[in-house]
Amino acid sequence: MGAMQIARVSRDGGPRYGIIDDETDDLVMLASDPLFQGLATTGERVPRSQAKLLAPVIPRSKVIGVGANFATDPAERERLAAAPPVLFFKPNTSVIGPDEPIVWPEYAPRIACEPELAIIISRPCRQVPAERAEEVIYGYTVANDVTAQFDGPTRWVEAKAFDTSCPLGPVMDLDFTSGTIIGRVNGEERVRGELSDMVRNPIELIVEITKICTLLPGDIILTGTPGAMVMGEGDVAECEIEGLGVLSNEIRR
Repeated sequence: MGAMQIARVSRDGGPRYGIIDDETDDLVMLASDPLFQGLATTGERVPRSQAKLLAPVIPRSKVIGVGANFATDPAERERLAAAPPVLFFKPNTSVIGPDEPIVWPEYAPRIACEPELAIIISRPCRQVPAERAEEVIYGYTVANDVTAQFDGPTRWVEAKAFDTSCPLGPVMDLDFTSGTIIGRVNGEERVRGELSDMVRNPIELIVEITKICTLLPGDIILTGTPGAMVMGEGDVAECEIEGLGVLSNEIRR
């Protein structure tokens, strides 16, 4: 096997987990939730093509989003780095998986999708120093920070917290390092960026966020986007990070 990638799938009446064998594309099924009980396998193998993928993790407590965290212009990077990070919450009820519909809230005049790298937290942590931040990262997945857009001031809860506003998937990768981030609408590329263009990298974000609140196993940090894609009803958003896969969801009213 290459990179350690784990999928959460619907099987036997409930969610199960499997390690992806990249030689056969089978899922090597795990005995339980790897985040809490480790990587013991059952001996069962399931072809990935026969498995319905779910969100790879449902946070026990929260998703924390980061705004304004990408810049290529040196002056803009310096300006953003000098200011505190822009942070917001999404509840765990906002999480959906691959190919599940994003439901456009009735109150929102516009809706946008934002491809992002998501950090999965491995253990309870607070006041994490930079040299230990790697220890609290379980892995990474692709996220779509779906945002309701308004005329006038941002209404943060309505904009960010609605049901279906946080698609995650298709897998969690325990070895991911970096890759290009791409957003498409109906197959047409709209957003492209490099994770190296983050103003604050995952380590720095963990340091800043854990100064404020405790993170718990399975909590998610959304690390910001290189660009937003305004969507229409029936459009399909594809969020891809090279090495992590493609997360696809359709907009419905």
